[in-house]
Amino acid sequence: MTSVAIAQLDQNVRTWLQESRDQILAAMASKVNVDTKTNRNDLVTNVDKANQLFLIGKIHQAYPQAHIEGEEGTSAKAADLTGLVFFVDPIDGTMNFVRQRANFAVMIGVYENGQPLYGAIMDVMANAVVTGGPDWPLQLNHKALIAPGDPELAAGLLGVNGPMALKNKLHLGDIALASSGARMSGSAGMEFNAIARGQLVGYVSYLQPWDIAAGLAIGRSFGLIVTRPDGEPIKLLEPGIVVAAMPRAQEQILLMMNELD
Repeated sequence: MTSVAIAQLDQNVRTWLQESRDQILAAMASKVNVDTKTNRNDLVTNVDKANQLFLIGKIHQAYPQAHIEGEEGTSAKAADLTGLVFFVDPIDGTMNFVRQRANFAVMIGVYENGQPLYGAIMDVMANAVVTGGPDWPLQLNHKALIAPGDPELAAGLLGVNGPMALKNKLHLGDIALASSGARMSGSAGMEFNAIARGQLVGYVSYLQPWDIAAGLAIGRSFGLIVTRPDGEPIKLLEPGIVVAAMPRAQEQILLMMNELD
């Protein structure tokens, strides 16, 4: 039994995301300051940082007991998953944000004692918010979404990490060829959004905790399977390769990853 009222949580998060979107769009009208983190393709902007501070402030105001695991900086880090934990990705797909001004998301995943409660992913430019959780129905902009089907891998499009697929790491290139087509958006949020809307059958990439938390929680509302390549469950505070797919495709992906030579 959760201590959090999910309906109120949903209302809070959707309100925060709309306010967040307004601030991001306003910031895009001015000069965006871009810095690198670990390498030239790992970017952070003043907009990422400002949006994370904004969301942290809203979370702490509404849920003062909550811990936060955020992407930017070292101050918002959860030591463990005890209690209420919010995972915040203030701009998922920063490279897309900088280079394309499109195809990026804001994500919030909410967990209690390590169990998912609720996830929300906003496609900022489309003003589309997908939400869901184990005890919250799959919705798009607060309207019910039809749950995606469970096709074979060959009958669905597969979201993939570009470098992994091109280098055929864990046979991902072969797996992509076995699907009906590979898609590379450059944003985990956009990929999980597409799975929830039935546009992809799955997604494989190397992900950080804030990349996966919202999508994993939303996936609990429609039967998405999320594991490591060996089939082991995800440890949310640890980065690593993630295989997220509908059940039949998931089984086929894991089989190919572990049996091809």
